[in-house]
Amino acid sequence: MRGPWFVETLARNGDVLQRHCVEALPIRLGRGYDNDVILDDDHVAASHAHIGLDAAGRLLLRDLGSRNGIVVRGRRLPEVVLSGDTVVRIGHTSLRVRAAGFPVAPELEDRTLHRWEGALPGAAGILLVGAFALFVRWIGDTQTFEFVRYVEALAFAIGAALLWSGAWALANRLFGRHARLGRHLFVAGCGLVALTATALLAAAIAYAFSFEAFTRYASHAATVLVAGTIYFHLCTVKPQNRRRYRWLAAGLALLGSGLILLFNLQRSGRLADELYMAVLLPPGIRVSRDHGIDEFMREVDGMQEALDRGRGRKPGEDELDD
Repeated sequence: MRGPWFVETLARNGDVLQRHCVEALPIRLGRGYDNDVILDDDHVAASHAHIGLDAAGRLLLRDLGSRNGIVVRGRRLPEVVLSGDTVVRIGHTSLRVRAAGFPVAPELEDRTLHRWEGALPGAAGILLVGAFALFVRWIGDTQTFEFVRYVEALAFAIGAALLWSGAWALANRLFGRHARLGRHLFVAGCGLVALTATALLAAAIAYAFSFEAFTRYASHAATVLVAGTIYFHLCTVKPQNRRRYRWLAAGLALLGSGLILLFNLQRSGRLADELYMAVLLPPGIRVSRDHGIDEFMREVDGMQEALDRGRGRKPGEDELDD
């Protein structure tokens, strides 16, 4: 093994915070100024540890009698043989040591749309959020038009989107080195538009074809879309972990749907979100045939006969005859 040697201090997520280059062994670690690598950590001793070669020529980290010692995978050890991937904790500082010839992973393909950064996706996201807010206010407005109500809806939606996207941008800054607020605003805007479009499409299909399940279980589609939006936020923060995020998003969707079913069952004794379809749209989009009053009354009579048989009555027998 040949130097120079690089002592890397790591964040909790494994990202490298700093690299200290040392030309030759031994390497002294500690808080004191006479060390080769100074660790600015109150839980590190003045002379905490020593890195050198053992009899077999392996890189060895040895504790120098400190109070907090050396911790590897939750176990305190007096000394540990270091490979390039061994992470040790000294005080509150995680570090690893690698030689100059340590092999690195191949470069990742750059799939980032560098032109789609900053103000451009942010402005697009704000426009999408604003369009969503105005459309929802318009479609649900049953009163006389008042401009101030639309301004309030617009301000509330944009403020909520900024708070939501700002939280993701903070996480992006902490774990991905760049805030990318514009990207997160765009993801939030697309998620809101997808939720609105899915709800309208489900209502139209349910009304046109009498497929009541499209509205009775519409909350599950919304749950999937919310989980998908979170997935794209996570991919913006750390695009390398897409497979893990897919499993996480699927788990969130299943958990959300399960909680909705349990809540509906507890609230109404049914799994559906609503007892009947409450969607009313223009008759022109109706495709399924109409059902007349006579057909409805025959169905009611059939229900009455089934209830009478269940109660041990003869069909048509009046309760007053008892």
